Amino acid sequence: MFRSIVSFAAIVAVVSAAPAKLERRQGASVPDFVLKYAPIVYLDSSEQYFPSDIGAQLANTNPEVNFNTVSAPNPLDLNSLNQLGGDVYLTSKVDITTNPQWLKGIKPDGNGKTNGGFTAAIIVNDKGGGNVDAFYMYFYAYNWGGEVLGIDNLQFGNHVGDWEHNMIRFSNGVPQYVWYSQHSNGQAFKYDITQRHSDGIRPLAFSANGSHANYAIPGTHDHTIPNFNLPGGVLEDHTSKSVLWDPLLSAYYYSFNPSANSFTPIAPSSPDTPVNWLAFGGKWGDQEYPESDKRQVKLFGQAKYASGPTGPADKQLNRANVCPDNGQTCILRTILVPKSVDMMEDEQ
Repeated sequence: MFRSIVSFAAIVAVVSAAPAKLERRQGASVPDFVLKYAPIVYLDSSEQYFPSDIGAQLANTNPEVNFNTVSAPNPLDLNSLNQLGGDVYLTSKVDITTNPQWLKGIKPDGNGKTNGGFTAAIIVNDKGGGNVDAFYMYFYAYNWGGEVLGIDNLQFGNHVGDWEHNMIRFSNGVPQYVWYSQHSNGQAFKYDITQRHSDGIRPLAFSANGSHANYAIPGTHDHTIPNFNLPGGVLEDHTSKSVLWDPLLSAYYYSFNPSANSFTPIAPSSPDTPVNWLAFGGKWGDQEYPESDKRQVKLFGQAKYASGPTGPADKQLNRANVCPDNGQTCILRTILVPKSVDMMEDEQ
């Protein structure tokens, strides 16, 4: 799969983006090591909401502010999305409790490709001096929050739209650390200890059933308390080595210039790659439903249906640490956690 990506990169024209239009730039391409060490994602065996085409989100939603539809450019697509305000929510055209087909995304084929859509965005921030942060952004049309205490119909944090990511920090082309986004926080691990694909090179990420939080190992993960990823608890994510997804096979590729806060499409992206959508500052899903909405349930201040997320540009693409600055301690882990009793016994 890696060879096919590299050969494709060699023959595709390269472009850069200006605020209002795309203009061609020769010679710019994603660094080889960003492809070589790109994560492979395993989706859970119970997953129902697969990676989704980024542009399809616009076809199935209306822009709303305070639950009222607002005017939008015609056509509204990834090239014009930035014209919407930061207070806009991309709101499902149909009641999401009917579980419409578009929320379910695209199940990867036997080669790990999501056919018929662009489901990921690779964003490269070259900081100079051999220091590069590569962000592997994954998009899902829907986030199922999972059950609380294993109780059916007791759920927190369902929402339309879901952006997750890995970030790999490179030094002179050598991977140092891998960040795994998880809900409002995540975990960072030294690259050398991560589980790898069959090539022994590409690190593995295990996407949790429904929530799509990324973990370094399969199994059960309690995320009740940030930075305390335990093998069981009140709010559990479940991951398994089931459906292989290779995000590189259906991705847009960009470089990021933090000083100008701008994005430029780079090979292997095609010349007509949209870029303006990255400047959209609104939410990629419905606004949190009020308690007067019969669909909504609130318990302990937590809502069954939460607001959709912001997009990739809001993920601290120029962060100083491997972890984003979110008030939590940045722990650069040198062992894989959590470990269940069975896992520890197997290592003995």
